[in-house]
Amino acid sequence: MSRSGSAPADDGQVEVPDFVTQGTILIVEDEAPNVRVLERLLERSGFQSVFSTQDPRKAPGLFHELEPDLMVLDLHMPHMDGFEVMERVRSALRPGRYFPILVLTGDQDPEVRQRALAVGATDFLTKPFNGVEVILRVKNLLEVHLLQKRLRRQNETLEERVEVRTRELAGAQVEILRRLALAAEYRDDVTGHHAERVGVLSSLLGRMVDLSESQVQLLRRAATLHDVGKIGIPDAILMKPGPLTPPEFEVMKSHTEIGARILSGSRFPLLRMAREVALHHHDRWDGTGYNEGFAGEEIPLVGRIVAVADVFDSLTHERPYKGASSVPDAIQAIRDGSESHFDPAVVEAFLELARKGRLEEVKELASSPVSIDLPPVDRFPA
Repeated sequence: MSRSGSAPADDGQVEVPDFVTQGTILIVEDEAPNVRVLERLLERSGFQSVFSTQDPRKAPGLFHELEPDLMVLDLHMPHMDGFEVMERVRSALRPGRYFPILVLTGDQDPEVRQRALAVGATDFLTKPFNGVEVILRVKNLLEVHLLQKRLRRQNETLEERVEVRTRELAGAQVEILRRLALAAEYRDDVTGHHAERVGVLSSLLGRMVDLSESQVQLLRRAATLHDVGKIGIPDAILMKPGPLTPPEFEVMKSHTEIGARILSGSRFPLLRMAREVALHHHDRWDGTGYNEGFAGEEIPLVGRIVAVADVFDSLTHERPYKGASSVPDAIQAIRDGSESHFDPAVVEAFLELARKGRLEEVKELASSPVSIDLPPVDRFPA
């Protein structure tokens, strides 16, 4: 293998743009005089990275090592002909990737050329060489290839920027939703962490009942908005320390419909799921919940999951109108509500989490001063 030097093109030579002379060329030709002629022609025209081998068996390895921008390839060589070299090179390329191969041949047989084109040849040089034709063909092939590489790099850069911007927008959306959830929770949860805990516990339950990972992550966020409709409930009712009168309870029940209206009409999967959660998290398995007529599996699964998570967290934390229950008492209340209030399958998943000790972890989540950032779901593996 040899590497050529570089020199400015002499007067009368083909003018080659500077960026084209930066391309890497690999010559695969078994006849040493032909290699020297090609190297000299390319050197005089300013090409700076020209490599060659007279052993075609080395060509595939050199292709991987050098990652050339153009291969100049003889067809008829001992040990491995140009057709086999092209097949090996083409098989190593990524799908759809353009790589020019300039074939050297003295064979005028149309079938040979057709076969070469079918295997992967891009253009032909006829022996004996014409110097100007060599440089013109090399220049044209390299120019197209290098411009395509430049365009591909620009596209990759744009895609990276779009991906970064998309992540930023997604992060902004999530933060807005978190703050919206906190705005609702501060009405009757002075810590503002009820929504966060319900989101984490709902995601754990979602995994236990075999939701897909993408659905689990959506539920993690959507569940935090289950009580967003409380924004529309008067303080006199929401903060009342004693039992609600029947008319007051009807007003309180309306927070599910208010939340659904706030979240309705979105094209985003997260908000569509959040609407289902807001509307159905007070439905009951036996059909006696807030939305009459919804019972059993007619209730969306995400609503059935959040129903369990919401009740558990509400029981184990103090509210203006009640004290906090112990975790064992809350677990027993969920168990007692199976098949009446709650989906038995979700209750079983909840009890499995209890056996694994996960409920205590969730109960203590964010018991420190308010933090907008939620911990990763993976911190609480199901």
